Amino acid sequence: MRTGYLNEKAEVIDLAEKGGKAVIARAMIHKNELVALWGGIIVDRVGLEKLSDDEKGHTIQVHDGFYLAPVTMDEPADFINHSCAPNCGISGQIALVAMREIQVGEEISFDYSMSDSSAFDEFECACGAPNCRKWITKDDWRLPDLQRRYYGYFSNYLQTKINSQQ
Repeated sequence: MRTGYLNEKAEVIDLAEKGGKAVIARAMIHKNELVALWGGIIVDRVGLEKLSDDEKGHTIQVHDGFYLAPVTMDEPADFINHSCAPNCGISGQIALVAMREIQVGEEISFDYSMSDSSAFDEFECACGAPNCRKWITKDDWRLPDLQRRYYGYFSNYLQTKINSQQ
């Protein structure tokens, strides 16, 4: 049973240098086109701590203290990796849309700062982008440059926080 969605123009591939898997475009994906929907079960911080490290790696934060956790470990949308130069962004809480046209063969990615404000998912970044931040933190969504660059592509709960600061 699938709980998420991956656009038929995208596919999961094996990519060892990205931790095992990645998602690439197999046909052109147009700006604002729906790329993926995450599915799963909602867990709070206590529930998150009970997950295995692999399961935690497949979660997405959807609100302060709440996470969407996988039902199975083979959901295609869960293999979309982080990049400091992403081609996709969040729409709502669980939808991923193209921020620009994505070419055939291009890896589909989003910046985890668009959804994450929790320390559980801080990590050393190896995305290889020229503007790579090198370390991804729970506070990256607060960076003015990212707020400008990703305006309208943050998870609703983060966009609300950003708007309240302005």
